[in-house]
Amino acid sequence: MQVLLATMNKGKVMELEELLNDEKIEILSLSDLPNYQEVEESGSTFAENAFIKARAACAAGKMITLADDSGLEVDALAGAPGIFSARYAGEPKNDEHNIEKLLTDLEGVPEENRTARFRCALAIICPDGQEYLTEGSVEGRILTERIGTGGFGYDPVFYLPDLQKTMAELSLDEKNCLSHRARAFAKAVPLLTALMKSF
Repeated sequence: MQVLLATMNKGKVMELEELLNDEKIEILSLSDLPNYQEVEESGSTFAENAFIKARAACAAGKMITLADDSGLEVDALAGAPGIFSARYAGEPKNDEHNIEKLLTDLEGVPEENRTARFRCALAIICPDGQEYLTEGSVEGRILTERIGTGGFGYDPVFYLPDLQKTMAELSLDEKNCLSHRARAFAKAVPLLTALMKSF
């Protein structure tokens, strides 16, 4: 049985393979659809963008399709950068520039008001029109400087108080257990397993 994950990111494919842990299910990515044209993410929420990507990829691949959209929400910035997380500092997308803009925008904001979360919405679309959504989030706080060299994006400034580490200080295994995307994917696994039996 084949499932399409609407991404070019091999890491996401491996993450879903590990969570499913089912040799009967083959996870394909957009690189397996050579003529696929990526669609514009024109939604106003993570969920809307996830569904836009999943519907387009499902129409092209004609199989059960998953697509996620995720980003950072900072309370002191009224939820920004939100759906614009990857291009917060403008185009072209650049992690360092995004972090610089975030830290500049939060200058003078006290530690207790620098609360934030990574949020992920994962859409699941079936060829027969069934649609599902799972979500995951992880709470933290934005530091005033970078700590750690792992991860990507905002990980070096996203601090996890319970672990006393930034996301950039976590091992890959640790991150794959508690990240917003891992939590959304984990919720999708039983749903996906049930859907497989009906197709």
